[in-house]
Amino acid sequence: MSNLSPPPVPYHATAQRPGWDALPAAVRAALSARLGAPVVEARVATAGFTRGFAAVLRTADGGDAFVKAAARAEQPHLVNWYAREAAILARLPAGLPVPGLRWTLWEAGWYALCLDPVDGHTPRLPWHPAELDATLAGYADVAAALSDPPAELADLGLPHLADLARDDILWWGEVAAGREPLPPLPAPAAGRLTELVALESRLPRYAAGATGLTHGDLRVDNVLIDPARRAWFCDWTWLCHGPAWFDLVGLLITGYASGLDVDARFAAHPVAADAPADAVDVTLAALAGYHLTAAASVPPTASTQLPAHQRWTGEQALSWLARRQGWTAPDGRS
Repeated sequence: MSNLSPPPVPYHATAQRPGWDALPAAVRAALSARLGAPVVEARVATAGFTRGFAAVLRTADGGDAFVKAAARAEQPHLVNWYAREAAILARLPAGLPVPGLRWTLWEAGWYALCLDPVDGHTPRLPWHPAELDATLAGYADVAAALSDPPAELADLGLPHLADLARDDILWWGEVAAGREPLPPLPAPAAGRLTELVALESRLPRYAAGATGLTHGDLRVDNVLIDPARRAWFCDWTWLCHGPAWFDLVGLLITGYASGLDVDARFAAHPVAADAPADAVDVTLAALAGYHLTAAASVPPTASTQLPAHQRWTGEQALSWLARRQGWTAPDGRS
């Protein structure tokens, strides 16, 4: 187990989103009409790192709905992401702990999607062991359902995790080639670039052999825990062809920072049954490279808290990897 390492950002309150009154009047009217009654309350979502509108809307007749919306002119990438998520949600297998899609609409240059609301909270860090175990159990069900995805979902032309590589070069490979600056590496990962390149370079080959789908962005703020302590999985924009153990490692990075025995939890999880022996190390190396290089070039359309999240996540991934690899710093510290 690791020492506790609290995140520098509150994952339940990282978002910077517009309020209901900031939406154009035509968009508010269209949403109210589609909901069947005027909106009388909007509880803006506080988690996440995009600046798109996202809120639970309550109507005058007492109904609730979760709505995301973005303007094509100002946030075309969000419009594309929301439309992709809507297409995925419409085709996911029934019965999964996933917010259901109700409808989508275009109005006045804005795209919106409406989902069933989930009565739940973002897990706080450090993880409560029971909440993490509930999340891992829920993810086992999701992964099992996506291991042999329905044809209509697979036919969406979803990306492949293996395609992240360019000639088998991922993020540390770009650093080694001089195309990305070397980010600061915490001890004892400092001076380990060669090892990091070698580890992450195995990911495309492993991912290419996967036959199922994986969430693609499984992290603590994409999980909600309901009053029955059941985990719900949100934000399905990045569903891709790849091994489910990749997402499991990504989720467990926050478990590592919470001082929990994440190696045991990974080994006991159903998706790890067919994982390569070095799956955790390969994934940690790749995720550390992604987060630490991305932290230096955050788009202005993202939350200002995104760089801190990415640096911390990358550093925690390296810390876990260093412990597993037995790396020591030049002064002998592990």
